[in-house]
Order: sequence, then structure tokens, then C-alpha cells
Amino acid sequence: MQDYAIGIDIGGTTTKFGIVDKNGTIINQSRIPTNEFEDINQFIEEIYMATLPMINEIGGIENIVGIGIGAPNGNYYKGTIEYAPNLIWKGVIPLAKLVKEKFGVKCILTNDANAAAMGEYIYGCAKGVDHFITITLGTGVGSGIFIDGKIVYGHDGFAGELGHTIVLPDGRLHWGTGAKGSLEAYASATGMRLTALELLDEFKGNTMLEQFEVKDIDSKIIFDCAQQGDELCKRVFEETGMILGLALANFVMFSSPKLIVLFGGPTKAGNLILKPTKQSMEEHLLPIFQNKVDVKISELPESDAAILGASSLVC
Repeated sequence: MQDYAIGIDIGGTTTKFGIVDKNGTIINQSRIPTNEFEDINQFIEEIYMATLPMINEIGGIENIVGIGIGAPNGNYYKGTIEYAPNLIWKGVIPLAKLVKEKFGVKCILTNDANAAAMGEYIYGCAKGVDHFITITLGTGVGSGIFIDGKIVYGHDGFAGELGHTIVLPDGRLHWGTGAKGSLEAYASATGMRLTALELLDEFKGNTMLEQFEVKDIDSKIIFDCAQQGDELCKRVFEETGMILGLALANFVMFSSPKLIVLFGGPTKAGNLILKPTKQSMEEHLLPIFQNKVDVKISELPESDAAILGASSLVC
């Protein structure tokens, strides 16, 4: 009896995967660094070897109904990753086909943020909510849009790339796409690091960031310092929240969601990011949209939502 599915979440930095039972419990999981494998076949082999002991524990591959994958620039219709700016593999990668051939079970792929949104819809704080948006903040900024209880894919499978919408015309250059002023260039963990470095160049007071090598400064260090009262680091969250909130206002006026779920590493900062984001969103909304949309931080463990959502593609 096929009681299990494999969920794989491919992130710009880390790939997480696990075996999920029919009740939505992740019974075993692991992770590997994403961009250490220039050959996509080597990457698949690494996942295969890591999951093989897990598969054997539940009685073999015949007990796996299929594999669901969430990946940046994942095309649900074609099962391909296409021109993902945050991944080492360039061009069009027929990932679902390659994984199916390796494991011998069906494989369905979607955008990584769509997978996270599916996880929220089935298991998280968006359970039973038919109109919501999930925003994933990590190496990049992803998004999954639910309207009338269905994920929005568009005619070609790529609808909902909200992280690449332009929020500041002629603004910061994106390191992967070449676009100027996209949301991802500011609100991602990568963008927050760049904001901190820009502020560090012009900051007149004392900051705890001065004790770190520039190459070591990341969103976690910024958060830790902000928690300890560092003014520069608190300002990073304020500026990030202002830009994110502005973008959310645009998204609200487009689809009128009931809920926005923020997910990913930077959201661990809690109200440091949530408060300025909500304030900015409300300030930029037309009155007819104000005070109607709840903004929450995901309650699912960071690795779980996307694994659960990806696995649900084949359940």
C-alpha cells in the first residue's frame, strides 16, 4: 500500500527533503547544499543516496506514491526548472523527468514558493483560507498566490513571481537577473545583507557589525545585533519592512487576499520585520483595502512547509 510521499524543497542555498506519511507527518528528513553540484545528475544522485535508507525503513520504493518538488522557477506544467537566477544550473532543466527516471516513481514539480503555499493551505495558518499569498524570504523572495482555493499558475506556469516585481525604479541592481529595484534585491536575506553594508558605509555611530568581517555579515548576524539594540541593524529591518510593505500593498490591491503569510529565515525576527511591514502596507493601501488583510508569520517549522507542500503534489 502506497502510504508515503517524498517532498523535496530546492532552495538557493540548501535543499531539504523528507518522507511524509498520509497524515502529513514528516517521518524522516535531511538536507544537502544546493549549489555544490554543478552536474544536475550528481545532485539527483546525492538526494537519491540520502533518501535510500529512509525509503528502506518504510519498506521500499513500492510504498512511495511519488515525489513532489518545489524549486525556484519551477514550471508545474512542464516539470522543468527554467533560467533560475539563484541556482547554479543554467537554462532549462527537465528535473521531474530526471528524478522520475532515477527513482522509478512519478514526480511532479512546482515553484518552491507555491509548494510552501500549499503546505500552509493544507497544514499551516492558511488552512481553510481560499484567498491568501505566501511570501518566502530566503536567498531570494518567492511567492505563492491562492485565489478561490487554487494556486495561480498562469498560462505558462510562471505566474506569481512577485519577488521580481520592481518596487524602486532604477534601484539596486539584482545580482542574478540584472534588474534594477526588484523586491528580491531588498527583502531577501541577501538584500538585507546589502542594505546593512550600505548603511555601514554611511553610519556615524557605533555598531556591533564593526566587529565582524564583511564577508561574514548575514541576516542572522543582523538579527542577533538588532535584538541587542544595535541601531544600524534595527534600521535594516525598518527599511526592509518599509519596502516589503509597499510591495505587499500592491499585491493586496491586485488580488484582495484575506491573509498574507511570511515564511523563511528573516521572519524569525518576529516583530522586528512584521511591525514595519504591516505599517508600510497599510500606509500604501487605498482606504477600501485597509485593515482587511492579516499578515502573519508562518507557524510551520522552516523546513516543513515546503516539504509538506511538495509532497502533497503527489498525494
